Amino acid sequence: MSEREKIARAVGVITIAMVLARILGYGREVLIYYLFGQNRITDCYNAAFSIPDFIYVILIGGALSSAFIPVFGSYLAKGEEEEGWKVANTMLNLVVILMLSAITLGMIFTPQLIRLLVPGFDAGEIGLTVNLTRVMFFQTFFMGLSGVTMGILNAYKHFSAPALGSVLYNLAVVVVGWLLGPKIGVMAFAIGVVAGAVLNLVIQLPVLMRFGLHYRPMLDLRHPGIKQIGVLVFPILIGLSVSQFNLFVSQNLASALPSGQLAALRTAQRIMQLPIGIFAVAIGTAIFPTLTEQAARREMGDFRRTFSLGIRAINFLTIPCVAGLIAVGLPLIRLFFQMGRFTPESTWATAIALFYYAFGIIGYAGSTVLVRVYYALQDTKTPVIVGIATVFLNIVLNVWLVKPMGHSGLALAYSIVGIANMLVLLVLLKRKLGHIDGGRIAFSAVGASAASLVTGGAAYAVVTLIQGQLGIATKSAQLVAVGGAVAAGILVYFLLSFLLRLEEFQLVMNLVKRRLGFTKRARAL
Repeated sequence: MSEREKIARAVGVITIAMVLARILGYGREVLIYYLFGQNRITDCYNAAFSIPDFIYVILIGGALSSAFIPVFGSYLAKGEEEEGWKVANTMLNLVVILMLSAITLGMIFTPQLIRLLVPGFDAGEIGLTVNLTRVMFFQTFFMGLSGVTMGILNAYKHFSAPALGSVLYNLAVVVVGWLLGPKIGVMAFAIGVVAGAVLNLVIQLPVLMRFGLHYRPMLDLRHPGIKQIGVLVFPILIGLSVSQFNLFVSQNLASALPSGQLAALRTAQRIMQLPIGIFAVAIGTAIFPTLTEQAARREMGDFRRTFSLGIRAINFLTIPCVAGLIAVGLPLIRLFFQMGRFTPESTWATAIALFYYAFGIIGYAGSTVLVRVYYALQDTKTPVIVGIATVFLNIVLNVWLVKPMGHSGLALAYSIVGIANMLVLLVLLKRKLGHIDGGRIAFSAVGASAASLVTGGAAYAVVTLIQGQLGIATKSAQLVAVGGAVAAGILVYFLLSFLLRLEEFQLVMNLVKRRLGFTKRARAL
């Protein structure tokens, strides 16, 4: 099997798991808003979740794992597996120390942190947010460990167990929230988050054992691999802090807006993150170990081809998502969220935010791959410098746009910053590598954009026509309208992609054929 086929298979595995995880994530969002509505209760939940999530993303989910995979992977590529496992053991023990320290400090200073993040909340709302945050702090310990185990498995190019972990994580939140939500309120979802984090770690351990996990209580901070991670991790830490800081700025300003608008922003942003999480993260995760190996062996021609394949695949899959969300965003939110305590006003507020968030999909999806390209080259400084520059742009845009546009201005600012970040990273990468297969990437983007414009128009026409005939009073009518629009959009996009002879279309078709062939063989056996 060629490297390209291996990447395509990995993308397929991760994408399927991501789709399942996102469906369950949608179920979690629908359930919480069905039970409590889009108001200060859910504002408190979203604000509380941001601090533990920040700890995980900064220390483990991004910084340590992003620095760990290139170093651990380079040991595997050079046949020095034993040395690699010394690094892995030290990392696991270091993570335990870091997580316990962060959780302890977080527990002590939770009230101060919450007042800083959401100064617009009153005393009762602050109290609820503090209690939710302290419960959810426990998830960071287990998610921290799973971040390292995921890095080990990905370096071995095993992706299914970590991907399944994300499915179980969201499943636990939905089940616990459904069972306990009516009895103990929104706290049930905080408990579900902790249960999900435990399952996410447990599902990876059997596979890790098969790869020869030999745990030792060692902390060799002088090991060359650990030193190398230390050199790499601090710029990544700063870069991820920059990204999280941008979200905190938006959250800070949104806390002073009318009740429910912070929740509307979070809901819209999670919808916007769907194509990024399903496609961009899957592609970026799948190609990262390959990029790391190619960079370690100085196979720069193959490195450029792998990067080009990744960025073109993302263009092909995410650009039509922008057009689709703009075209059917309002009917989509009405169909999936408007029930229980989620009112038509909540639907409208979320749809406005989603309209402006949608434009940022291209920027954040592209940056997902670009950052991994820099990390594979063990250049962690460039993304940091670019990220710091975008902080100032983000602050200016947020302050400038929030007054005339309200929460939609915060969404627009977020999108502009994402696009700017991607473009600067792309320009600097071209200077670094000399050439990046720019012609094929540009043709891919232009072709996907042209096809997406027609796709969006077709989807909007279909949803408008069906709503005009059936109305929007029932869920069945809403489902027919949205389903018809999505089906029409997919059909038009793939037809235009075929006529334009986009290479990425053939790649997707080949992947589908291989998956169908695998299924048929499995059934025959």
